Amino acid sequence: MANTREIRLRIKSIKNISQVTRALQAVSASRVRKAMDMVQATRPYATKAWQVLTHIAKQPGRSNLHPLLLERPESKGALVVMVSGDRGLAGPYNTNVLRFTLSHFQNYPVPVRFIPVGRKGAELLFRRGVNVMAQFTDVPAEPKFSDVSAIGRILVDEFLAGTADEVYLVYTNFVNMIRQVPVIKKLLPLEFETTEGLVQSDNKAHSDLTASYIYEPSQYEILEEIVPRFTGLQVYQAVLESFASEHAARMVAMKNATDNASELGKGLTLEYNKVRQQGITNEMLDIAGGAEALAQAS
Repeated sequence: MANTREIRLRIKSIKNISQVTRALQAVSASRVRKAMDMVQATRPYATKAWQVLTHIAKQPGRSNLHPLLLERPESKGALVVMVSGDRGLAGPYNTNVLRFTLSHFQNYPVPVRFIPVGRKGAELLFRRGVNVMAQFTDVPAEPKFSDVSAIGRILVDEFLAGTADEVYLVYTNFVNMIRQVPVIKKLLPLEFETTEGLVQSDNKAHSDLTASYIYEPSQYEILEEIVPRFTGLQVYQAVLESFASEHAARMVAMKNATDNASELGKGLTLEYNKVRQQGITNEMLDIAGGAEALAQAS
C-alpha cells in the first residue's frame, strides 16, 4: 500500500489536471456558441444562392449552362475533402470522421485522393498510407470565408481539369451539444435532383418556383460567378459545422475527464484517510504496548 506522501502527491496531481480540464471545458463551451453564430450568419447568402442555382438548373439545356453542372458518364477519379481538428482532447471526434471516411472510400471503384483539413486528420490519413494530395492546417479558430476559399478553388480547378470526376466533402454535422454525426456530401458535379448536402431555404414557398426570369447579366455570367462561389461556401459551412462539433465534443470529453478526476480524487482521499488512520492506530498500539511492558517490568 502506498504511503501518505505518495497519495498526497497523486491527489495534488489529479487536482491540477481537473483544473486544466475544467478550463478547457469552459473555453470549448464559449467557442461552440461562437461557431454556431457564424453558421447562422452564412445562411441568408447561402439560401439565396441556392434559390438562384436551383431555378437556373431547372431551365432547358442544363448541361450547357456550366461545366460544374455536367454529369460525366464515366468517373476516372474522386477527390475527398475530410474536415477534422487541429488538436486532440476531443474524445472520438477525429477518429470517428476518419473511420467514417475510410468506410466509404477504402474500396472505392476509382482512385481516390484526399485533402485533409485539420492536422489530426492529416496525421491519421498519412498513417493509413492513403493518397494525400494536399493538406490545410492551422485554420483560425473563427475562420472567415477567405481562410478556406482556396480549398474550394482547388476542388473546382481539379474538376474542370478532368483530374477529378467526383468531389466529395466529409465533415461532422453539429446536431446538438451531445450528438455530432459524420456526413458525406457530393459537391461536384452539383446535383439539384436531391436537396441533401445543400443549403436550402426554410421558406417552402420558394421550393416550387416555376416562373421564368430575365437575368442581368445573362444566366451564363451569373453561373460563372455563383457556382464556384457556392462550392466554396459549402466547404466553409462544413468547416464551421465541424468546428462547432469539435468544440462540443471537447467540452463533453473535458466534462467527463473532470468528473472522473473528481471521483478519483475522492477515492484517493478515502485511501489516504485509511492509511493515515492505520498509521495512527499502529502508533497508539505501539504506545500502549510500550506502556504495558514498562508496567510489567516495574
